[in-house]
Amino acid sequence: MEIPAGLLKQRELGPDWAAWLDGLPRRCDDLLTEWRLRLDGAARHGFASVVLPVREADGRASVLKVGFDGSAETEQEHVALQLWGGDGAVSLYRVDPARRAMLLERLGSADLSSEWDLRACEIVADFYPRLHKPAPRRFRPLSGFVGEWIEALAADARKMPVPRRLIDQALHLGRDFVVDEQTDGRIIHGDLHYENVLAAEREPWLVIDPQPMSGDPHYEVAPLLWNRWDEMVGYLRESIQRRFYTVVEAAGFDDERARDWVIVRMVLNAHWAVEDAERMRRDLHPDEREWITKCISVAKAVQP
Repeated sequence: MEIPAGLLKQRELGPDWAAWLDGLPRRCDDLLTEWRLRLDGAARHGFASVVLPVREADGRASVLKVGFDGSAETEQEHVALQLWGGDGAVSLYRVDPARRAMLLERLGSADLSSEWDLRACEIVADFYPRLHKPAPRRFRPLSGFVGEWIEALAADARKMPVPRRLIDQALHLGRDFVVDEQTDGRIIHGDLHYENVLAAEREPWLVIDPQPMSGDPHYEVAPLLWNRWDEMVGYLRESIQRRFYTVVEAAGFDDERARDWVIVRMVLNAHWAVEDAERMRRDLHPDEREWITKCISVAKAVQP
């Protein structure tokens, strides 16, 4: 199995990524043999996984997904898929948690990028009640993640190319969320944007690629605001606000709580770009600086 060129770029993120990538072809080959699968198309990839279209021994079309070992956010992806049981999400056929491997229902190639963005926001909001089931204790709490992320942000605040008022606002809101009982309790997807909803046969659309936690449904809104960016150029603030209010209204969310989560998430996203550069002992790349600018724009746009 050859690793897609786009995934090989993750080697830049550090030795853990390099080690995973070095062992990935053998891991995939072993799984194909053990699970009696044959390749049935070109490999695809996400940020931290490779996806192989396969045929099972009985001819059923599936996909083999193998993820990065070092991601705490995705280690329980299979658990969420098992609990959802195909209700609004891709079906899980087989799993090997130790190797971060899953055999999944094969879906179509079209995603919500093909839909009008406001209609796409409504479609995503319709999934929320189906996915946000009470979270078993095995899921890590969102409050725990946010506590770690916020304190790391505080330590690096002076290094951040972000307006200090936004950093201070995110720190204040984030610390409030850490001690808020409503921050935990529901299974949340964590990364539910347009490209993580694919066309399917048994339903028009199904959700893929959760980064599940026990969390607050209001946390889910932010990815809908930073994806499909080019469509908003020239009307940025207005477009972000239209998307924000469309999904909040369709989901029946509290405006202020959803807005606060967007601000926290966008400033944290900017910080992670800084952390990546520091980990590799280099300056920010131009695309990372552009990403930080986008994060600032979204955080500003959602505020009154």
